Amino acid sequence: MDMFEAARAWLAQDPDEQTRAELADLISTAESTGETAELSARFSGRLEFGTAGLRGELGAGPMRMNRVTVARAAAGLAAHLRKTETDPSIVVGYDARVNSEIFARDTAEIMQAAGVRAQLLPEHLPTPVLAFAIGHLRASAGVMVTASHNPARDNGYKVYLADTSQIVPPADAQIAACIDAVGPVNELARDGDFIVLGPEVAEAYLTAVTQAAPTGPRELLVAYTPMHGVGGRLFVEAATRAGFAAPTVVAAQAEPDATFPTVAFPNPEEPGAMDLAVALADQIDADVVIASDPDADRCAVGVKTESGHRLLTGDQVGALLAESLLERGVTGTYAASIVSSELVGKQAAAYGQPWRQTLTGFKWIGKVDGLVFGYEEALGYCVSPSIARDKDGISAGLLIMALAAKLKAEGRSLTDLLADIYCQHGWHATGQLALRTENLALITNAMSRLRTEPPTTLGGQAVVAVDDLADGYAGLPPTDGIRLALGNGRVICRPSGTEPKLKCYVESVKSDQVSAEAEVQGIIADLNRYFTF
Repeated sequence: MDMFEAARAWLAQDPDEQTRAELADLISTAESTGETAELSARFSGRLEFGTAGLRGELGAGPMRMNRVTVARAAAGLAAHLRKTETDPSIVVGYDARVNSEIFARDTAEIMQAAGVRAQLLPEHLPTPVLAFAIGHLRASAGVMVTASHNPARDNGYKVYLADTSQIVPPADAQIAACIDAVGPVNELARDGDFIVLGPEVAEAYLTAVTQAAPTGPRELLVAYTPMHGVGGRLFVEAATRAGFAAPTVVAAQAEPDATFPTVAFPNPEEPGAMDLAVALADQIDADVVIASDPDADRCAVGVKTESGHRLLTGDQVGALLAESLLERGVTGTYAASIVSSELVGKQAAAYGQPWRQTLTGFKWIGKVDGLVFGYEEALGYCVSPSIARDKDGISAGLLIMALAAKLKAEGRSLTDLLADIYCQHGWHATGQLALRTENLALITNAMSRLRTEPPTTLGGQAVVAVDDLADGYAGLPPTDGIRLALGNGRVICRPSGTEPKLKCYVESVKSDQVSAEAEVQGIIADLNRYFTF
């Protein structure tokens, strides 16, 4: 089948008026002008279903997120569940992005017709509620329609299995094979008789989250932003139920808005994304500033300083959360992704608790046996695996608030505790270089060069070892990445699994902040010169 035949076949099965019109126009333009680049880009393959499910730009064609792509994914997942479960069921949730509810309802209809009992959350809700609902309702699987912190033009399809963690191999390949076997989606049966859940699931989630928050002082002034996402109502409600005064919310970002009008990228890690929240914190003299990303599975934290509020890194927040749990005597396995700081490992060892590193992504952290705390440097934290074995920005935010209030009552702050941790274990400075490009070949070429011609020095330090993570490293499954060992630190480079980026994670361990942070900046500068994007 040539490109035009494939495009017309896709057009014939598309139930969406907007994407049908879009594709018809692309076909017409290509036929009349010979300009086929855009049509070819849409039909050069399919969005790959992997351990992150699906994520991509909205639009017509198999390389975009649309109702045909979603219907194929739903039918394939249903076929997989029928093979692996005797009485399969699924919970479906969605955020407030463009078409999220439509994609969720399509999924529920196709699942129900395929013999998988479908339960749809009643409104747009945070991803942690969906993950919690799977265990709470004893479902076989869950789907969350969200692109998390991606740009407004994107949407995604995140799949969970019964253990409330995201899918990992071999389940991803098995589901992908079932998706590949799906025929035209206009021939799929649909059944609108699925269950639409009521408010009881979100209520149960709020109860679990507030019960997990430690008791103690509650005097704390918080500036908060949901960043135009779906976390605002539940975060404020959770905070007040836990005994705190209601956080002061950034008004311009308080309500869900799929266009994300005040931020170019709705990711708290991106430069400028937290500006309004920091300005509010400065205005009200808040003790801390907290942000949720659009689906509220991530949590960003800022602290008050003499010169205004500054944001903590994900690694610093991870160290604070771990210390809070360790000090309270929470026993079990502490874990982090391999690209995160190794500091929490030292903290866990000091308290006699086991420590595990995993591959990047909560899909791996959630699988750790005996997990009591897991985090990744990209602002993802699991502080209560009994709620769900996935990152949860709401429960993490509550724990930060409880810790900050306790320290405030003692005349101390989060930065004071962080300094204590560094004093004991060494100053662990971390940084990141993220190179964004729409030309994915540049990323492939960069990884190839790292393997064949790695740098010999970075930041004035010799590169003492080069480990190809594709060969497996420290007992971990193979993955696309390179680890460069330095005398007192390391760099890990890998392609992003969710965005067109090459990401380099840097860590330096010194006895003081100034030299550690200076070394990180020197390494990043050398990496910038090494790569030719």
